[in-house]
Amino acid sequence: MQTDEWRLSSEEGLLWARICWHYYIEGQTQESIANRLGLPRMRVNRILNEARSNGFVRFAIVPPFGICPELEAKLVDRFGLKGAVVVPGPAEDGDVRKVVGEAAGGYLSDSLEPGEVFGLTWGGTTSSAAQALRPRSGEGATVISLCGGLASSGQVNPYDNAAFFARSLDAHCYYIPAPMYADSPELRDLLIASRAVRTVLDQVPLITTALLTAIDLSDVSNATKYNVLTEEQRRSLLESRAVGSICGYFLDADGNVMDHRLNRLAIAPPMSALRAIPRCVLAAGGVQKKDIILAGIRAGLADVLITDDQTAAKLVEEIPEG
Repeated sequence: MQTDEWRLSSEEGLLWARICWHYYIEGQTQESIANRLGLPRMRVNRILNEARSNGFVRFAIVPPFGICPELEAKLVDRFGLKGAVVVPGPAEDGDVRKVVGEAAGGYLSDSLEPGEVFGLTWGGTTSSAAQALRPRSGEGATVISLCGGLASSGQVNPYDNAAFFARSLDAHCYYIPAPMYADSPELRDLLIASRAVRTVLDQVPLITTALLTAIDLSDVSNATKYNVLTEEQRRSLLESRAVGSICGYFLDADGNVMDHRLNRLAIAPPMSALRAIPRCVLAAGGVQKKDIILAGIRAGLADVLITDDQTAAKLVEEIPEG
């Protein structure tokens, strides 16, 4: 039986989508899913079996509607977004970057047009999005890295993120051959003016879609783990009332670029160039990122938001209905 030959009620369909997401995307056991959703394990098993046999699940989850449509609609309405994708958050010990990244990869697979010029930042969410992107070829795409990288890397390699996207899209790739932050404003200006960096930045006005991610400044932030920031810098930014960064720029709660030394060291396109990109897709999850997500929306860096359900609910609470 194929997908178009069967129908589910909206409520049942959402339940199926959640169960399939937790099982196939997150890799949870049937027992843990049953406990999480308060269902008999046999019902979870039956739904998973039926979902495979009737085409609801093939190689990806393909429900005929969004997994969290009410939250998506509220985000679009209250923040004036062009679109939103909300997915169930991971189990308590899971990595929200994986589920949000998977959703971003699926969204981009469905929405990128042939020949697009695609920009991206880097991080764990971008890495998961790259792995979830469905390969295509011969469409003349271009991939452009939007910020500098790291002197050393472990789990997340900024250049690998861009290269993975380029391979999946069969695209020409431009990297910024410089650190994310220069050692001094003078060195930053020299790097920005260099032919190698300028060649990449000159491509930015051609970008049609960009995938942006966000760095928070909470105690659980990966910014210090990845050596993006020192602990001293993180504390300095918090004292300055920064809420996080997008594409190397630290923002306040209203989405303004902070008057902070690190912003004067960033190797990245100017904020005006980022705002001018026709479609900015901000993919970020975890309630600790609520404030920087809000700042990104207010800064004009989120035409489309991709996040998890807990974070979406916190965002919706910020703007009263009506």
